[in-house]
Amino acid sequence: MGRPLWVYFARMRLAPLIALTIVLLMPASSALTQDAPGINPSFGPPKDVLELFTSQGCDTCPPADQVIARFAERPNIIAITLPVDIWDYLGWKDTLASDKNSERQKAYAKARGDGAIYTPQVVVNGMIGVNGSDPAAIEEAIKITDEALKGGRVPIRFWHERNSIKIEAGDAPEGIKYKEATIWFAVVQKRAEVPIERGDNKGKTLTYTNIVREMLPVGSWNGKAMSLQLARTAVMPPERAPQRGCEGQVNGSSGKLSDNQGTGFHD
Repeated sequence: MGRPLWVYFARMRLAPLIALTIVLLMPASSALTQDAPGINPSFGPPKDVLELFTSQGCDTCPPADQVIARFAERPNIIAITLPVDIWDYLGWKDTLASDKNSERQKAYAKARGDGAIYTPQVVVNGMIGVNGSDPAAIEEAIKITDEALKGGRVPIRFWHERNSIKIEAGDAPEGIKYKEATIWFAVVQKRAEVPIERGDNKGKTLTYTNIVREMLPVGSWNGKAMSLQLARTAVMPPERAPQRGCEGQVNGSSGKLSDNQGTGFHD
């Protein structure tokens, strides 16, 4: 039997935290190639962030892939998939996996202090790791982390204008000290169907939602309000535009988790 969620959370509060903050998912072939007057760049309500670490070589992962897809439909949640390569040696090399995703999962385990690295695993708001195929455990982790984040959120948003992507972050909440954090920009594929030819999932076609394909550091935040302007082509090369969207994040080094906030999902 696993340890209660509060045990993992108590350890995590004293460790470095990694925070996902904003997201914008859209068909890049249309919305990112023109002005978007319908996008409201005002700060929106905070969103909970779910990061699923999954693998095509994991026979218990397909149910979790379906669970994360359902959570992704909720407007108050940012749900993304980070395929890992830890099971590639079992006979099937994951076609979507990245060693950077595997390193990210290891960093979370080190920060929590529990050393738990497995698939399927969902990291909730950068703080708690739970079984990715257990919706009830995910919901419980959301409640725990939401309570912990009260009063400690940093407003952040991004939107696009013509050929630029703009990012803004607010001041740290009064009385809360943050060290410098890195702002990351991620390229996200909204959906993928992958037929599996070998391994434990042989003969299945697996469906993935909001797959992180790349992450790029684009700036720094030091606790004070700041803004960035990026050339769209610098983070979203034209040859990749037809099938991918974009996302932003902040990688914090200490303190409470940064705000999970953004302009929402756009079609």
